[in-house]
Amino acid sequence: MSGEPIAVYGATGHTGRLVATELLARGHPVVLGGRDAAGLIEFAAELGEGDRVTVRPAPLDDPGALRGLAASAPVLIHCAGPYALTGPPVVAAAIEVGTHYVDHAVEVHHVKDLFESYAGAGVQIVPGMSFYGGLGDLLAAHAADGLTHVDKVTVSYAVSGWRMTTGARRTADLLINEVERITFSEGAQRVGPLPMYTTTYVFPAPLGPRMMIGPFPTGDAVTIPRHVPTTEVEVLLTATTFTEPQVFTSEHVDDVERAATAFTVAAEVSAGGVHRTAHVTGHDIWWAGAVASVEAALDLASDHPGPKRGVHSPAEAFSAGPFLRRLEELGAFVLAVS
Repeated sequence: MSGEPIAVYGATGHTGRLVATELLARGHPVVLGGRDAAGLIEFAAELGEGDRVTVRPAPLDDPGALRGLAASAPVLIHCAGPYALTGPPVVAAAIEVGTHYVDHAVEVHHVKDLFESYAGAGVQIVPGMSFYGGLGDLLAAHAADGLTHVDKVTVSYAVSGWRMTTGARRTADLLINEVERITFSEGAQRVGPLPMYTTTYVFPAPLGPRMMIGPFPTGDAVTIPRHVPTTEVEVLLTATTFTEPQVFTSEHVDDVERAATAFTVAAEVSAGGVHRTAHVTGHDIWWAGAVASVEAALDLASDHPGPKRGVHSPAEAFSAGPFLRRLEELGAFVLAVS
């Protein structure tokens, strides 16, 4: 429904600000939520949209305030990581009041926990609807469309110029120190210690071969096997991404520098002698993730996906090919299939 309000948790963070601004630009009122009441009021004034913006402070340890925020809109977009810490109380509040939930989580354990804990929820829950995790899941589904058996899915993220926010830095610290990694191989999900390794992946031109590190711990290893009949999922990140200056010390750079990210995300599907690749290229991973979550939330608010309930990956919740093309039309990236 046009003009439906959407709630944004973590609205004063970099991603939350992008999401709120995009929602307003698309004609939807926003409800700004989060832990920093003064920051929310300041951001609302900065937006200058009058009564199209509502402020509802909601600390994580205040279930009533979280329920009030969730009840203010048919969909809540959660933008405040690390989701392993912030996710449980926010998603619980959304479910309790009957509000659909979308988040930007990269943490694979959080994604796995949502599928295991809330499969019977009476609302739609879509974790990882963002750059990391969400795009890989959608691209894998698009590349594998029509195949009845897949030997391997490789999702490769090439990212340069990444400048982390405070929330992203905290998430990265958690992931780096994680001992129990979640992978998918030999047709089964596996949880246990697994050292990082290096390999080479050949991206479509003009990138070509790049040194990669794996397993990169996004939600892809949990979500992709749910809808692609694959035996193995491998998730990789360019090795140079974490060696660039400022990647771990960039929480306070300005928005222009933070937007100067270049990226390619490729999902390669191998099935016998068949090889298919779907990939996207663009700039600003934060913007691409914000647009993806907004498009998902607006679909959920309009009931466009139909009567699905429970937890679904991005590609389970939305038809991958059409959804990716809509994001391309919105300027999030350029899509190609080979």
